[in-house]
Amino acid sequence: MILIITTKKDLHPAPVIARLKAKNAAVFRLNTEALLTDYEFCWRSRSNETGFWMRDIQTGLEFRDSDITSVWEQGPQRPSVPAFPNTPEINRHNLKEAAAFLKALRYSIKDIYAIGSIVNDRVATSRMLLLQTAQKIGFVTPDTCFSNRRNAILEWAAPYEYVALKPIENTGGDAVFTVRKIKTAQLAGMPDEQFAQTVGYLQNYVEKAYELWITVIGKKVFACKMDSQPDDDDKSCTDRRQGNGQKLRYETYTLPQVIAYRCILFLQQLGLHFGCFNFLVTPAGHFVFLDCNPNGQWLWIEEATGLEISKAIATALIQRRD
Repeated sequence: MILIITTKKDLHPAPVIARLKAKNAAVFRLNTEALLTDYEFCWRSRSNETGFWMRDIQTGLEFRDSDITSVWEQGPQRPSVPAFPNTPEINRHNLKEAAAFLKALRYSIKDIYAIGSIVNDRVATSRMLLLQTAQKIGFVTPDTCFSNRRNAILEWAAPYEYVALKPIENTGGDAVFTVRKIKTAQLAGMPDEQFAQTVGYLQNYVEKAYELWITVIGKKVFACKMDSQPDDDDKSCTDRRQGNGQKLRYETYTLPQVIAYRCILFLQQLGLHFGCFNFLVTPAGHFVFLDCNPNGQWLWIEEATGLEISKAIATALIQRRD
């Protein structure tokens, strides 16, 4: 039985579940926000033996922990729907307890083959670790600085005409906290408190001809070229998420073998079976590693290009190997 840990609103599981059912694979979808309302379950220990079962109240489908053959975590969230209305304080407590149970449960099945991992995904959100790993396996990366001190940032930024100011965490598309291109000379005019009030994450700004979104499942590599430079005034030239999405063009892309191999090696170094890589390609044709999201989105790529990413995920979950 394949356990899919996700949410009701996430569209990614649908095409994968359809492919799994076409192969007659048993699937259980756990929508984590509704843990207390849509499911009944019990984990227990007795006589040095442990066991767990869960039942979907709506469908009647149920499973035991011994039934699980593989796991796919696709954007799970904290439980957010109380089983019964109560005071705000009690609701917060009950949901907090449910979140703690869900986290503990996911840790308890960490040794089962998984696409998406509560253990390794969390580690792989470290920007510093991602850059260290990328450099270790031979990727070119932008020069980078994290600091809360003005002088340290100015000293680091001195060699560059422009720098990119970035959020350390994904901010969900908030326009205030997306990538900003800043002339290095402007930094000198900023007051100390603007640097000291938070942690600055800066990279030297690298000009790009286009971007690549590379989805890797085990040893399957799917590359999409994104023309994020439609015109000089469009915000997507700096951050494709903030531009006019209708102008962006997507097409399949044949990666150099060495880049594809290093993407696979990158995931292996971090103990992952899945990752969405973001690269830029400079006007001179150099590949520059920007990021790898261990639980990134890919459905929009499949829909735009026809790349069979959902098929690769379904196959990996059934075969339980890369």
